[in-house]
Amino acid sequence: MQTGRSPQIMTVETVETGGAPPRSGSSPRAGWQLLTAGVLTAVVGFASSFPVVLQGLDAVGASPAQAASGLLALCLAQGGIGLWLSLRTRMPISIAWSTPGAALLIATGAPGGGFPDAVGAFLASSVLMVAAGFWKPFGRAVAAIPPALASAMLAGVLLDLCLAPMRAVAAMPMLALPILVVWAVALRFARLYAVPVAVAVTAAIILLATPVPEGALAQPWPQPVLVVPTFSVDAMVGIALPLFIVTMASQNVPGLAVLHANGYRPPIGPLFVSTGMASAAGAWFGGHAVNLAAITAALCAGPEAHPDPSRRYLAAAVSAAAYLVLALFAGFAAAFIAASPPLLIQAVAGLALLGSLGGALTSALAREEERLPAILTFVTTASGLSFFGIGAAFWGLVAGALLMVLLRLPGRRA
Repeated sequence: MQTGRSPQIMTVETVETGGAPPRSGSSPRAGWQLLTAGVLTAVVGFASSFPVVLQGLDAVGASPAQAASGLLALCLAQGGIGLWLSLRTRMPISIAWSTPGAALLIATGAPGGGFPDAVGAFLASSVLMVAAGFWKPFGRAVAAIPPALASAMLAGVLLDLCLAPMRAVAAMPMLALPILVVWAVALRFARLYAVPVAVAVTAAIILLATPVPEGALAQPWPQPVLVVPTFSVDAMVGIALPLFIVTMASQNVPGLAVLHANGYRPPIGPLFVSTGMASAAGAWFGGHAVNLAAITAALCAGPEAHPDPSRRYLAAAVSAAAYLVLALFAGFAAAFIAASPPLLIQAVAGLALLGSLGGALTSALAREEERLPAILTFVTTASGLSFFGIGAAFWGLVAGALLMVLLRLPGRRA
């Protein structure tokens, strides 16, 4: 990590002004921008995807108390490491939990050893992340995985959950249709708030139209629950490896791209090591993974946060601090989700992931010569295929890679 003075940040503005960052943004209004951008990043990130996280932990065998503990651990991990990285590097480095990773858990299901096996896989995935930061050849090997196949695997993981909104409309139209309509209208007029608004409407509908079991919300405060990990081959291959790949391909790489697009060049190795170690700490209490934020990172790294690029790190620090506060609501969120109709919660989670599905499909099919291997990866992953206790995400990646190698062999083609 860099210490001492702030690193040089080259942006469009610095190029135009001869290399000196603009200093025109020190007004109270600009300071208010930093505060609102940071808080907005945290609230949108939390509200948009906490149902996905809780559904994922439940799918791999977590009890409601363990799921609440996992959400608490993720909030504390991303808040703590995000605050430290932003202040240490003086760059707007935003940290988030791995939403695609949580979707992977939903698609994979519980391993043979239950939630302790899943926690062992979370730890193994964290170790791989740390290794990618420390050992450059390993990092290069991970980077060599064709983006088309990684994106196709992610799309296959997301597909089933993204079908949930339509399934909910078919099963309970009077409850699900208002959520879908409100989401679409909000998408038209305030895209950033579409999913949080849908979550709020879902909460209102559940409170008004569905019976919540007595005592379900009696203990809203989160309690950390230590989970002693166990390790199994099927969880290592079926959860740990795909979780690592999905997190790298769909969160860390886009997160770095957002920073680069705004002129920031953070040291990559220490970022992976830091987030890997934070993920490992959170795994003991049920958290699956934290990583660089992708979509919400733009709120802190762009000019909307502050006109002076050298001060935008404060917005990321505010966002991290806000996550430490939101951790207090992890127990309430988990209790509410546990007491709600699963299909409605899956519907909201599916709406939150539609953008990720579209981006993954676009990336997977971008190059014609990789299209068939990507399609094979996609359909294999989406099929739910399982051999030897190993889930479809791994087999999808294997199938696509084998076909890609076969098609690239030298020789005459018809």
